[in-house]
Amino acid sequence: MKRHLALLLFIVALLLPACGARAATQNVASPVVDTPAPTEPPTDTFQVLNHWPHDPSAYTEGLIYADGMFFESTGLNGASSLRKVDAETGQVIASLPLDPAYFGEGLTLFNGKLIQLTWQSHIGFVYDLTCFCLERTFTYDGEGWGLTHDDHDLIMSDGTETIRFLDPETFAVVRTIRVADHGQPLTNINELEDVHGEIYANIWLTNRIVRIDPASGAILGWIDLTGLLPDADRSPSLNELNGIAYDDAADRLFVTGKNWPTLFQIALIPE
Repeated sequence: MKRHLALLLFIVALLLPACGARAATQNVASPVVDTPAPTEPPTDTFQVLNHWPHDPSAYTEGLIYADGMFFESTGLNGASSLRKVDAETGQVIASLPLDPAYFGEGLTLFNGKLIQLTWQSHIGFVYDLTCFCLERTFTYDGEGWGLTHDDHDLIMSDGTETIRFLDPETFAVVRTIRVADHGQPLTNINELEDVHGEIYANIWLTNRIVRIDPASGAILGWIDLTGLLPDADRSPSLNELNGIAYDDAADRLFVTGKNWPTLFQIALIPE
């Protein structure tokens, strides 16, 4: 009996250190890892570098700059047009009215062709740059709002959170991205411009431009243009900010609005 008890005590003595080590291991607190807070996209403000007259009757829906001229698409049924505008004077050099059935929308210049959307007619137009001669039409689903391009594709907005990339020859959808702000769909994406490889987009009914990553749809930043048009130049008939153009050769950014009397060149001031 004593021999059995001694053997039992010997076994217990062997097991105790291992149990203690196991308990100690279980009681060690896991290291606390701080999760960084999501980075808030920056909001830039602006400095006016220059300004020129802009036709206050132009309900601006699309705006581009090329070869010292602005090309503009204006909206409203019965008042829609495609225009060539002298950049220094704001004088309309050439204008092609659209059929009253069409509400002109986004505009871009790709491979020497002007491409113009319409709002709810599901039809777009392709023109010769020099004579404004209509060369062809194309169709698309949904509404047409803004239009720009990168090196390969046309880029189109339709008022939703979705931006489409279109084949410039067939106008078929190549891919899409979706834009979210704090997890919520960002809608009312309007006039578009490709600037430094980012998509700049007016947000309808606001004074803000959003900068979008064309690969992912992520919001890279905002541009707050509140106060751009002086109060002295405002009237009840004026509409919201709309119209972004970029001079790639001289790195100049231009903006205006629907029925605004002025077109501005601005520089961005980081947050």
